[in-house]
Amino acid sequence: MNDEIIPFLARIAEALERLSPAPPSAPDFSQARMFRHDAGRGAFIPAPDYSLPLEALLGVDRQKEILLANLLQFAAGVPFNHALLWGVRGAGKSSLAKAAFMESARNRNDLKLIEVDRDEIATLSRLFDILRGRSERFIVLCDDLSFEDGAEAAKALKSALEGGVSGPPSNVLFLATSNRRHLMPRGHIEDRGRIAAAEDAEEEVSVSDRFGLWIGFPPMDQPTYLAAVRGYARRYGLPVRGIDRRALQWAQARGGRSGRVAWQFILDLAGSKGIVLPF
Repeated sequence: MNDEIIPFLARIAEALERLSPAPPSAPDFSQARMFRHDAGRGAFIPAPDYSLPLEALLGVDRQKEILLANLLQFAAGVPFNHALLWGVRGAGKSSLAKAAFMESARNRNDLKLIEVDRDEIATLSRLFDILRGRSERFIVLCDDLSFEDGAEAAKALKSALEGGVSGPPSNVLFLATSNRRHLMPRGHIEDRGRIAAAEDAEEEVSVSDRFGLWIGFPPMDQPTYLAAVRGYARRYGLPVRGIDRRALQWAQARGGRSGRVAWQFILDLAGSKGIVLPF
């Protein structure tokens, strides 16, 4: 073969590889228990274990019990439901989702959590296809899910959870958190014609129905807020004298009571006392 032709053929081969790249290698889920999915690169990025234990979340005892029971059913390979955690901001939905996963994954190497961005909902079916048939069991978490752009993303999620030929894999539980039970932003109806908005609303409500388990997080009342603050203080050895008054002042400055506000108050109190929290 003429030596002058070899570089030319090599360039052709490289161009063909770019047009038809080799299929990506199978993901390695042995590196961690929690991952973040990058749909653009098709990558699963390992993340450290969530450090806040489930028992440290206060004021959400009923929600903890319901979600943990469902996750343990899933981990055991018995019937389960996809779950939607909905309610006011700062109620502890995201923290509960990750802490309950860590509790469910205790002494289990086959249970994994994959976090997906809400902007990647349209690629959920492809993710499910990657996970289908693997020996691991996956909780796919989408935090702060809503459909800002209308019904198209809602249709994609509905198809991934129940529609299509293949349906969702039996080894995947989809878990979402949202400030809205029906996942539709306020003002969405005002931005569309009445008929189109009604159709979008029906589409998005029908997505909520795909979640067999709805767990609500109502606004936190004052007794529950103070009980959470005192519980955190006792757990971490912080002084409790006069803590109610300071905690209420903190909540007033933040414009409301929630589990997040209680926790942020504890962080401020611990920092002011020079106390390092064990996580």
